[in-house]
Amino acid sequence: MDRIVDLDEAAAVLAERAAGWRSAGLEVGQVTWRDAEASWAQPLETDRAEVRDPDSVGVAISGPREAELLVVLFRGGWADVDFIVGSLDEAVALPASGITSASDFGARMDQWVARVLEVGGSAG
Repeated sequence: MDRIVDLDEAAAVLAERAAGWRSAGLEVGQVTWRDAEASWAQPLETDRAEVRDPDSVGVAISGPREAELLVVLFRGGWADVDFIVGSLDEAVALPASGITSASDFGARMDQWVARVLEVGGSAG
């Protein structure tokens, strides 16, 4: 997989925004990492030091109306972005490709958080 996005930089973007999201009343889960070198099925790690060759970084954020935003960014420049409002019957996937950098990812996170969790702006 091509290395288009530096996942350590992307994790820093998440960390910069987490305090603001929390102050807006959102719950921000621990960042998770997946190691490309790990055997299948690759476990998710919360300790970056346990991951030698990260191929994804993810976070779950929840807020009002039982809304939850689940984002997994892959170093190849795309993300799995899913959100749930109320029940699994209301789960939706958002398109997320062509991510070119950690700052691009941060701008998209701001949009996704605003859309799903109704919290505006970068909170960092």
